[in-house]
Amino acid sequence: MNFFFYIIVLRLVRFALGSIHPIEISGSHFYNSVTGEPFFIKGVDYQPDGSSGFTGESDPLSNPQTCARDIIMFQELGINTIRIYSINPELNHSKCMTMLAMAGIYLLLDVNSPLQNQHINRYEPWTTYNTIYLEHVFTLVQEFSQYNNTLGFFAGNEIINDHKSSENSPVYVKQVVTDIKNYIESNCVRDIPVGYSAADDLRYRVSLSKYLECESPGDSQMKSVDFYGVNSYQWCGQQTLETSGYDELIKAYRNFTKPVFFSEYGCNRVLPRQFQESEVLYSPVMAEVFSGGLVYEFTQEANNYGLVKIDPHGNAQILNDFKTLKARFMAIEDSLKQQSFKEDLNAPPLCQPQYTNLDINVDTPKKLAKILVEKGVSPTTGGYCDMDSKDTETKYKIYDSDGSLWDTSKGIRFINGLTDETVQNDPKSKGKGEDKVVRKNSAIMLSIPINSLICWITVTILIPLNLFC
Repeated sequence: MNFFFYIIVLRLVRFALGSIHPIEISGSHFYNSVTGEPFFIKGVDYQPDGSSGFTGESDPLSNPQTCARDIIMFQELGINTIRIYSINPELNHSKCMTMLAMAGIYLLLDVNSPLQNQHINRYEPWTTYNTIYLEHVFTLVQEFSQYNNTLGFFAGNEIINDHKSSENSPVYVKQVVTDIKNYIESNCVRDIPVGYSAADDLRYRVSLSKYLECESPGDSQMKSVDFYGVNSYQWCGQQTLETSGYDELIKAYRNFTKPVFFSEYGCNRVLPRQFQESEVLYSPVMAEVFSGGLVYEFTQEANNYGLVKIDPHGNAQILNDFKTLKARFMAIEDSLKQQSFKEDLNAPPLCQPQYTNLDINVDTPKKLAKILVEKGVSPTTGGYCDMDSKDTETKYKIYDSDGSLWDTSKGIRFINGLTDETVQNDPKSKGKGEDKVVRKNSAIMLSIPINSLICWITVTILIPLNLFC
């Protein structure tokens, strides 16, 4: 068998392998854009060192070695989504996003960070909503729009969380949502959902969701969110649907026209955490309204919510909460994928003149983003890259909760491959003139074993061409 044979087989195999399918929204649920199966978020919030420790010199997706380490643990935990709170769009994330895609894991990404000119000041939003801020947001959006496994963008996290912020920030949050959606429509190769993550505060949570959901006829300057994330820590210890208040959550969002999910959950007031709410969250009674959730949080930080502890050398220690959550996730029935929903494809409700505990009569500079949206931005990085198995191995050690060492020599388990079209993305490509439907639906999964594929290629292509010897 000659060298040329190997090259041909490897190239044809990669052509045959399909990339991860984009997730789309229909009605109030997420769906796989190719298979049509309902998609339920089963994931974790992921920001090693915490949001306050973010400096911009590195971020959770800039170091392939730490990504490989953590993706191995993501796969063991059984998740399909991570949420990241802060990213530096000037760093290279290609390898980590490629590994996540190959592992079958999606990304929900916040567009803000704690750094100057990269977030909205909740009390004085007019001081931070400027072109520098918008350029940061759009650069991040442009970069991550190139990845099929970018599930969505959060335009804000808990910006409205007290009386003063509820007076000053709601309209600015909706303005940022509008700006991002306008930018994606004009500049990106596919439509990516944009939403908001709300604080666990009953004074504002429901009324804010109604305000962000609504649109006014003839007013194209303010658009509604595509999804709504709820940060909820109300299920603590041994609870039921009723004692936890989850029944009230279901009632509150039953008629919401967009997907709703827990963007954070996992109360730690009762230890050890049992994650009893996870099984309820994915049960039929909640799946009608909620599209899953994200457990807070993956790495152990000062607030004691972690599933994994990272030592100063970069090695990882599995904590008991990891094993408890893994067992809960394993108990979730795959039948959710086959569940069908009667989707009422209703238009967003009309905006009302006022909403409880919110001031929505605030003016914003609605045309501030106009020039950036029209011209677009040019990220310096982005797009999937070619990788082999060696690239997915990690130099760091992973220890189980009993101190035993994990075997990480095989690296990440590949769930998806990459098509040539996906690998050769142009980071400067614009949405205008692109066939978005073809691009976003081009990812076809392979359902036959790789050795069978190689045999098929050999018999049907290589032997007739005299390429096999």
